[in-house]
Amino acid sequence: MTYRPKSEFLTTMQERGFLADCTDLQGLDNALVKGVVPAYIGYDATAKSLHVGHLLNIMVLRWFQKSGHKPITLMGGGTTKVGDPSFRSEERPLLDTAAIDANIAGMQQVFAKYLRYDADAQGAIMLNNAEWLDGLNYLDFLRDVGRHFSVNRMLSFESVKSRLDREQSLSFLEFNYMILQAYDFVEIHRRHGCLLQMGGSDQWGNIVNGIDLARRIADAEIFGMTTPLLTTSDGRKMGKSQGGAVWLNADMLSPYEFWQFWRNTTDADVGRFLKLYTELPVAECDRLGDLQGSEINAAKIILANEVTTLCHGKDAAQAAEATAREVFEKGGTGDELPSVTLSTQELSDGITVAQLFVRAGLAKSGKDAKRLISEGGARINDTLIEDAGQMVSLEDLTSPMKLTAGKKRHALVSCT
Repeated sequence: MTYRPKSEFLTTMQERGFLADCTDLQGLDNALVKGVVPAYIGYDATAKSLHVGHLLNIMVLRWFQKSGHKPITLMGGGTTKVGDPSFRSEERPLLDTAAIDANIAGMQQVFAKYLRYDADAQGAIMLNNAEWLDGLNYLDFLRDVGRHFSVNRMLSFESVKSRLDREQSLSFLEFNYMILQAYDFVEIHRRHGCLLQMGGSDQWGNIVNGIDLARRIADAEIFGMTTPLLTTSDGRKMGKSQGGAVWLNADMLSPYEFWQFWRNTTDADVGRFLKLYTELPVAECDRLGDLQGSEINAAKIILANEVTTLCHGKDAAQAAEATAREVFEKGGTGDELPSVTLSTQELSDGITVAQLFVRAGLAKSGKDAKRLISEGGARINDTLIEDAGQMVSLEDLTSPMKLTAGKKRHALVSCT
């Protein structure tokens, strides 16, 4: 029989599909009922923006705070210098301190949109593990913390085992990552009374390590909870589009393109994504997800509007919907379409349409653009393009030109 939680938070997690595993569901539930519980999720600073793959756990933190508890966002200023090897085929590129700090500055922009940071008991706090990791004495750390870890057990974790089974190198630097993450949990518990670490199911081994370490050196009773690793119904990793990662920062992906990503959700995923990425009531998510035929498109617009409003604000969501209607229903260009501006010098000798699609971000390479054109997927100002070598001149760009790749990706090209 499935355990039915008493706490508002775990009830929400269970009903909306966030809950994958928990180290002690009943024990955590009891702690959540008793009073305010601090919990954290860690984010390594590997890019200047978080992406849609992170959004599930950001929503977990948001629900955690709305349920009356204290979320902690941990920036991996220290652990990013090592790199998480979990389920990766090769070592992450090593970043210097300046690059890590710049990435953290970019990532921080997102959290303030979803969480309330203030001095209240439930106010979120942001930490950086460089605060305690950068000053560690290596020998003291080995003696006081490293001795509690069994290499045999570390090798048994799936995140490491899968790498070794494929005979792919795992550096000693990376092997230390799980020890550092475990130590993070101990430090956050000591400093802030944190009782819970959450993360994606690929972090299960790291989370369990932290709980075990805290029990050994701090005699602490703490918990771990994971969310499912999502794939779309057609098997793609959540958060990837034809153009690459779906970033949450507007300077890396426009609100319109973000809106379009959600509008293009596969029919079978609509109900599930409404539960995970919006705050609409569960019954309404189920109703919208059960719509069939053309009616499901209305549900997709609601999904896109709700998610975009949370991430970029209501005005951005409304502008994106208006642009989509202008482009798709009226054949116009729309004010919010992604745009690229070419200089007169770039156009002095003309540019091929294949190069134009690459410059506009609608094709990854010239080869990709030529394939798009040969398959009948490229249009300029709604006219089919058949010749990848067709030239576009300065005279052709006296007004903005609309490029279309497939049915759903558009961009505007203009000239300065």
